[in-house]
Amino acid sequence: MESYRSTFIAVAPDTTAVAGTEPPERSGPKTIARLEYELISSQPYALTQEEVLFRVHTARRGLPSQEVSARRSQLWNEFFSKPMACLRASPLPKTYGWGLHFDAKGRVALVGVESAEYRRLSADASLAQVPAMRSKRH
Repeated sequence: MESYRSTFIAVAPDTTAVAGTEPPERSGPKTIARLEYELISSQPYALTQEEVLFRVHTARRGLPSQEVSARRSQLWNEFFSKPMACLRASPLPKTYGWGLHFDAKGRVALVGVESAEYRRLSADASLAQVPAMRSKRH
């Protein structure tokens, strides 16, 4: 999996979102979008893509934090031993209107598509510019 550094992932070209919106709460287990949103929005520039994906995975499996702490290395290696989608495929930039900015250390923050910061980052030539994956095939 590619680790993003100094990169801006723009919203998907076919998104209908006009602003960054919070993925809705629902009854039952939290969605991937909701988990990713909660992790990244509560800790901007604190987590890498790999950490976000791993934490979402362990949360969706319902693993207690004590077990994750005790078996972190094993669980991490098992999780990343298989190919998986990166955050370009996340519902956040595909559906919910969030750009993803990765700093020089690979830590990620959300940037709403409606914001001046989004416009600034999407025009920043010092960042690798990558679009999120389309939701529909063309």
